[in-house]
Amino acid sequence: MEKKEIIDELAMKRSLTRITHEIIERNKGVEDIVLIGIKTRGAVLAGRLCEIIERVEHVEVPCYSLDVSLFRDDVENRPQDLNLHLPVKDKKVILVDDVLFKGRTVRAAMDAIMYCGRAKEIQLAVLVDRGHRELPIRADYIGKNIPSSLQEQVRVHVQEIDNCDGVYISK
Repeated sequence: MEKKEIIDELAMKRSLTRITHEIIERNKGVEDIVLIGIKTRGAVLAGRLCEIIERVEHVEVPCYSLDVSLFRDDVENRPQDLNLHLPVKDKKVILVDDVLFKGRTVRAAMDAIMYCGRAKEIQLAVLVDRGHRELPIRADYIGKNIPSSLQEQVRVHVQEIDNCDGVYISK
């Protein structure tokens, strides 16, 4: 399987820095902001965005990770008590994921967030938007748009999990 690097480590760092500045600018600072990263790589990216925000704004922004598996539309029997607690009430939630594809994972994440309380607003930040949406979901902050075919796979690698940073596409 041929694998091609489409975003290297430096480009990834630049994209995350740009996304951070866009978040700060759009929200006129970071007051009432909470970052929630979709496990697994979205959570890593959310942590990095929080670190950049702290360096730029000198403010520590709350950052959480979210496992959306129980909120997916392909799970039949959900437990009644999900024991999920995220402090989202009246907050601006920045939902972070690595790749936006069909939109189903993001929909599940929004369901999970709404289960926890009424957020003031939910914004979406993704490192890669590859298109092919099945739901009317769009990202507010995008590292890079990468048009792809349905047969291709887009994989984000992060140092914390994969021992390298980069985005790869393969057939």
